[in-house]
Amino acid sequence: MNHDWTAMYAMHNALRRELEQLAKFTAKTDDDPRRLLSVAVGWELFKKALHAHHTAEDQALWPAMRETLASRPDDLALLDAMEAEHAVIDPLIDAIDNGTQPLGDLVDALVTNLAAHLKHEEDEAIPLMDATVTVEQLQHFGQLHAAGTGPEDVPRILPWLLDGASEETVTTMLAPLPEPVRAAFNNDWRPAYNTLTRWPTP
Repeated sequence: MNHDWTAMYAMHNALRRELEQLAKFTAKTDDDPRRLLSVAVGWELFKKALHAHHTAEDQALWPAMRETLASRPDDLALLDAMEAEHAVIDPLIDAIDNGTQPLGDLVDALVTNLAAHLKHEEDEAIPLMDATVTVEQLQHFGQLHAAGTGPEDVPRILPWLLDGASEETVTTMLAPLPEPVRAAFNNDWRPAYNTLTRWPTP
């Protein structure tokens, strides 16, 4: 590969981890599940991270790739599929928060659709990104991604992102950061994150 996709795979793995927790949480809940979900830190962080991730892709990656791939209809069809798959996700999340449909059905649909999208992106879109996206475009994606979560959320989002990640992934993700940020992550942010109850016991 031309680029280092550690951050992309770290995000995908974090989203998969939280999908699994969401499915377990909603399956066990006998109380009002939407009330409990509304105060679950895990659900809040999942939504923030997913929104930032998909928005950055929609704004920074797909349009740039469309220009480069304008004469390649098969590749453009893949980008169409990526955007269509993104478009399915937000309404499911909104319905989980606000809808009247059965929560279990909505969670099942979210898990199924998002898991399939992540696999599709890894199997087909990331190799195409790797061959198409420039260093500058990838940096722009990273900047939009970071802006989407906001500086105030970094102390929670970064430990959330790296929860359960390999030491190699953690080292790679922290390496570009200034030393004070790495120190804050190790000494303050990660210990504080580890005290959180992301998914309250039903």
